[in-house]
Amino acid sequence: MKKLLIALVTLIPTLVFAAGGSNVVLEQANIDFNDKESLQRGFLLFQQNCSGCHSTQYQRYDRVATDLGIPIDELKANYILTDAKVGELMENAIPDADAARWFGAAPPDLTLVSRVRGEDWVYSYLKGFYADPSRPFGVNNRVFPLVGMPHVLQEMQGYVEPIYEEQDVNGQIVPHLVGFKEAIGGSMTPEEYDQAMRDLTGFLAYSADPVKLERESLGYWVLGFLFIFFIVAYLLKKEYWRDVH
Repeated sequence: MKKLLIALVTLIPTLVFAAGGSNVVLEQANIDFNDKESLQRGFLLFQQNCSGCHSTQYQRYDRVATDLGIPIDELKANYILTDAKVGELMENAIPDADAARWFGAAPPDLTLVSRVRGEDWVYSYLKGFYADPSRPFGVNNRVFPLVGMPHVLQEMQGYVEPIYEEQDVNGQIVPHLVGFKEAIGGSMTPEEYDQAMRDLTGFLAYSADPVKLERESLGYWVLGFLFIFFIVAYLLKKEYWRDVH
């Protein structure tokens, strides 16, 4: 028992990290699954900027097109950027061995990232890149420090410069990150980039739970049935126990 408790205590930091735990305040994504246009824009952003390295291999192109209201001809013309067929799984374009050699590890599949990390985490992560010359790709991330990923959306967002303040730590003056300047040089305004990241997060949230709206709709019918059944059962109970009381 003692060994089990020690093992659990040892695993707590790992479990917290795996759940995305940190002292960073996450921004709210506020995803609307009924906004199909937003999900379509997010799908297109993913295909154009993320699918080269990341897959969503538990989804199929035709299923996504059906759920998001995208005609098959438009899917083939604008969303499938490889020679994949509409009924195939959404694999990434880069071999895992090459990706591991270039980035240090193969980029993960993102089908379930929103369910594992949470929508707010994904949204804040996408907006959390900032310039850091000490990193291999010249960027760091406030939500996922020391992440080994380039900022592939920097052309859209622009250059985000961090703000440091000097602090005395055990007699040594070290820089401490306290904030960020507004992004400059991007093709989008901050408001446009925020919306784009909300669209992309929405697509990843849909990918992680494509039957969410159907499940929620079915839940209302189930609750309604249980409510009616409760009334019938209550009246039946009163009828059976009338003579007893």
